[in-house]
Amino acid sequence: MADTAHAVDEKQEQKDDKKQAQFVELSEAPDAQTTSPAGSIDILLDMSVPVTAAIGRTEIPVRRLLRLGPGSVLKLDKSIEAPADIYLKDTKFATGNVVVVDERFAVRINQILGLGNSNAGPTEQ
Repeated sequence: MADTAHAVDEKQEQKDDKKQAQFVELSEAPDAQTTSPAGSIDILLDMSVPVTAAIGRTEIPVRRLLRLGPGSVLKLDKSIEAPADIYLKDTKFATGNVVVVDERFAVRINQILGLGNSNAGPTEQ
């Protein structure tokens, strides 16, 4: 048994010998170019983000969903007077009224919500 333990120790030493640290020389990083604070914000200002207006929600069984077709009506959970919820990505950030502009639906913003007032996004139920 002592011979087996000695053989295991020799194998371990051989493995340890193979794991040698190597010296790597790294080049110096180039000096960072100084950019004005306005230059870095310009990148963000040109980005597009998805905005969604939700006029209401409903939940229906799949059986009924499969029977929907042209002319079908889905009753939503909000009254016609209730404001639409406006989402930036999946975060509610404003409310507004649905209007028509140049024969297209639009939303006139009534209130911008603070971070503490945000609710779950339109995809969550």
